[in-house]
Amino acid sequence: MRLLATDRFLRDYADLPHDIRERVDRKLRYLASDLSHPSLRVKRVRGRDRVYEGSVNMDYRFLFRIDEDVCVLERIGHHSILDKR
Repeated sequence: MRLLATDRFLRDYADLPHDIRERVDRKLRYLASDLSHPSLRVKRVRGRDRVYEGSVNMDYRFLFRIDEDVCVLERIGHHSILDKR
């Protein structure tokens, strides 16, 4: 699957600590090759049509939507990003 990052996602990503960015890079490779990879723990976000969350670690999450064959990366950050949508 092709990944496309929004400007907001790129700003969020730039603000992450270096070690978290390395983990994110690995998780995004998993996402591009296998949406159901167990370490991503992908699930639908309640109240948002076609929006999903994936896990970087126990504290960091990323939000994305799937438009046909493209995964659009929307946000990344602490688990609280789910409240800020």
